[in-house]
Amino acid sequence: MESSAVMVSRAVIGEWIESRRVQRFILTLIVINAVTLGLETSATMTARYGDVLYVIDRMILGVFVIEILIKLYAQRLDFFRRSWNVFDFIVIGIALIPASGPLAVLRALRVLRVLRLASVHPRLRFVVEALLKAIPGITSIAGLMLLVFYVAAVIATGLFGARFPEWFGSLAASLYTLFQVMTLESWSMGIVRPVMEAYPYAWLFFIPFILIATFTMLNLFIGIIVDTMQTMHEAQHAIERERIEETVHRDSLHVETELRALREEIASLRDELQRGREAP
Repeated sequence: MESSAVMVSRAVIGEWIESRRVQRFILTLIVINAVTLGLETSATMTARYGDVLYVIDRMILGVFVIEILIKLYAQRLDFFRRSWNVFDFIVIGIALIPASGPLAVLRALRVLRVLRLASVHPRLRFVVEALLKAIPGITSIAGLMLLVFYVAAVIATGLFGARFPEWFGSLAASLYTLFQVMTLESWSMGIVRPVMEAYPYAWLFFIPFILIATFTMLNLFIGIIVDTMQTMHEAQHAIERERIEETVHRDSLHVETELRALREEIASLRDELQRGREAP
């Protein structure tokens, strides 16, 4: 078993590495690293300042590695029970891959270090967690949307495939065309109006499809995400309220205990004073 001194040191180091000041420093390094990684994509900047950018990148990476090692020392196996810690561990691990060898291609993913902004910044972390928790609801809406797309693609292939085979000649082509229509990218002048020249009543198909796929389904996605964020926000407030109530209750009990002890001391002093007066 570990000694109490070692346990205390782990706790102190863990609190320090998670402190706001240290996390702000890490956040600043992530922003600087994002800038240097962007500059490295410029041939001109690389030719002029390539060595400087490399040194800065290595120094920042070294700080990130030290941060991970400190967290591993402080949290031990609990480190891997937090999803954000695992994410940081994987991202930093990718950055340490050698520039040569079979895994060298993965070094292109070192830009993922910029995504550590989401793990360090509380607001960004909240948004990402909300998106992840909204996945079950999003999956249901995506399934419904896929069903709508499939039915619409089959109908479009049967109605317009003969005259417009490049757009609706097959099920796959129809699905892609309808996806373009859903995004509202050149849907009118590029697709619907040419189709309406051959089929004047084609708008009876495309307008309802746009209303369902674009305005209804996509708003459902947004609604689920917003509802999840609101639920998480309310849950956080409930937890904070419980903590405050627990603290107030504990303090109230402490004050009540102190008052009771004070009353007992006053009563004892009164008794002693009374006995002193009664004594001859």
